[in-house]
Amino acid sequence: MRAMGGDQVEEAVSGAVAVLRGATDRDWGVRAGRLEWSCRRTAEHIASDLVSYAGQLAGRPTDRYVPFDISFDECEGPEDVLQVVEATGVLLAAAVRTTPREVRAYHPYPFRSADREGFAAMGVTEVLVHTHDVAEGLGIAYEPPAALCADVLTRIFPHVRPEPGPDHWRTLLWATGRGELPGRAPLTSWQWNNNLVVPAERLTLQGVTPAAAADLRAGGTGGFEWIAGGPFQGTRDAAGMVVKAYEAGVHRPEWGMFVLVRREDGRAVGGMGFHGAPNEEGRAEVGYDLAESARGNGYATEALRALSAWALAREDLTYLFATVDRANAPSQGVISRVGFTRVGTAGDDGEQYAYELRG
Repeated sequence: MRAMGGDQVEEAVSGAVAVLRGATDRDWGVRAGRLEWSCRRTAEHIASDLVSYAGQLAGRPTDRYVPFDISFDECEGPEDVLQVVEATGVLLAAAVRTTPREVRAYHPYPFRSADREGFAAMGVTEVLVHTHDVAEGLGIAYEPPAALCADVLTRIFPHVRPEPGPDHWRTLLWATGRGELPGRAPLTSWQWNNNLVVPAERLTLQGVTPAAAADLRAGGTGGFEWIAGGPFQGTRDAAGMVVKAYEAGVHRPEWGMFVLVRREDGRAVGGMGFHGAPNEEGRAEVGYDLAESARGNGYATEALRALSAWALAREDLTYLFATVDRANAPSQGVISRVGFTRVGTAGDDGEQYAYELRG
């Protein structure tokens, strides 16, 4: 899996600046594409976002957005403007590279936090789509690498079904209200989606992006540092379900998969999540597993209790459902300790017990 980090931020900024430097002799006071801003004001917005994201990672606020802003008042012309954009890109790349993986800082949408990959992806998105706006206003061609577009789509647009083939740029433009795709209605509003993290006592349950899920399914780590023996095969199978849902356009990230990460050392110990969003009855099925070396420590009970409480607090869920093999006494103990009630059997031959948990 290609990591989303400082290299991608620098790639996006350098590519944008290289294209826009070919138009420094044009009037940057014209409107930038479909925006109400001028090309110069749009570039100022890019720089402000980049330095702001760097500031969030450096300061690491948890309950509010620390305000940063860039002014181009002293920039004499487009070349000065581009130098500021370059400098702020370097600042964000450095902040991403020096921020530990487990750190999260405040960002309002949608779950009030983002990690270094999230801020990198948001920064890259701002550069790509607003460079498109500026280029459109200046009358020049711009198209970023497809891999960069795929990087951001699979991390902060998990709710957007990708177009078949390599045309990730057109998908990103559509997802940000800037283009059209066959069979899809134009967007008049849009938002990205950083991954959800559910806290527990000794663990954090970290939402798995489509990029991480694809890597796990293929035998990789998903970007996590696993304890010995991890991830278990059930985690890889669950990751495959996430990928299929994403490709089908039905993936809802908050009802997807989570990796259980120990607070003490940042090591992943297992996976847990839902088989999909709640159905018409408000029922969602949950499943889990742990690496063998992590079992017997109460991690599954702790994580399932935290995830169940989060889910049952939502209006779209009525109850949780789970099945456990008759022979799996430890898992039956986990689900009973969390408060699930046995309601029958499941499977073709009744080889599993069925459980429910209601709020």
